[in-house]
Formats: sequence, structure tokens, C-alpha cells
Amino acid sequence: MREPAIDELDRLIKRLFDLVIGTLLLLFLSPVMIGIALLIKVDSRGPAFFRQQRVGEGGRLFWMVKFRSMVEGAEQEEALLLRSTADGRLLFAKTPTDSRITCLGRVLRRTSLDELPQLFNVLKGEMSLVGPRPELPWLVERYEPWQRKRFAVPQGMTGWWQVNGRMKRPDFHERVEDDLFYIRNYSLGLDLRILCKTIPAVVRGEGAY
Repeated sequence: MREPAIDELDRLIKRLFDLVIGTLLLLFLSPVMIGIALLIKVDSRGPAFFRQQRVGEGGRLFWMVKFRSMVEGAEQEEALLLRSTADGRLLFAKTPTDSRITCLGRVLRRTSLDELPQLFNVLKGEMSLVGPRPELPWLVERYEPWQRKRFAVPQGMTGWWQVNGRMKRPDFHERVEDDLFYIRNYSLGLDLRILCKTIPAVVRGEGAY
């Protein structure tokens, strides 16, 4: 496999693809997004949108936007969801019974509709439609040097890991290995393949909580 890199031409094509498809998706889904925002305000106390600082391409920090699916202040407990195996490998401990998730939030997460506001991040150039997921800063601090290679490309709304098992494989090392596989084998065709596989993955809702 090639070294983890995307050349300048591929990067330009990827950016143009993000702008065109991202704009069309935002225009088409804007009525749905407005409706979701109103339902969130009715369902629970707090803002409709949730902003959280994430690590993007090149290690740059940015504010990722999602529809709020948890009670206010839930992000203060994020670090409690991470645990380690006996050999030191990290695992995500998210569960479908997380009490922090609101009633509507469970539906949004099950359908991945909570991710739609990230289209704004895509249009701003902070994210891509496809790529490794933007990571939390406190988790990046636990990275081993080889794992940081996942930030060599734009971080995405969906990716190879998301369409290949997701939370069924909570081992953090496996997740990063999937990200590096994507980077080493990048092509516009692979992005299109992942986007097409995202639709049935969302419909199935496997591991989406």
C-alpha cells in the first residue's frame, strides 16, 4: 500500500466534491433540519445544537456541530466512557442505555440524524464528507505516535470504520487501523463507495447509539 498521503490534485478534487455534494445535501435536507431543531427544543431543556471542540486535519482544533441528543452538561462525563483492556488497548464503553441521552436523542442517534449539522463544517472546510472521524482533544493526548497519522487527511462525517462494523468493534486500535487503511488507499471512487455504504449502515443503525 502507498504511504499515507493525498496528493494536491486528489485533495482539490475531494474539496470540490465536498462543496458540490455538501451544498446540495444541505439545500435538500434543510426542511428536515429545521424540523429536528424545533423538536429538540420541545423535547428537552437546552439548545438545539451542540458544539464540541475536536481535532481536525493536521491536529488543528475546530468546533464540530451536532444536534443535541443528550441532556445539558453530558459532555463533562465523556472521559468516563473510555476503558482499557489488560494489554493496554483502549475500548469505547458507550451503551444503548446511556441515561444522558434524551428520548428524541435516541431516535436521532439511531438514525444518525444528529450528525447532519456537520454539513456546515464540511462547507467551511473544517471537515470532509468522508474521512476519519474528528477526535476529542483529551483522547488524542493518549495517542501513540503511529495513531497520529490519521490526521494526515481531512476528517469526515462518515468513513471506512463507520461502514464496517462501527461500535461492534470498540477496540480503538482497530478503529485507527481502519482510518489508516482509508488514507493509504484513498481515491474518489473509495469515497463514493463509502458514501453508498453509509446509507444502508444508517438504515440498519448497527452500533448507532
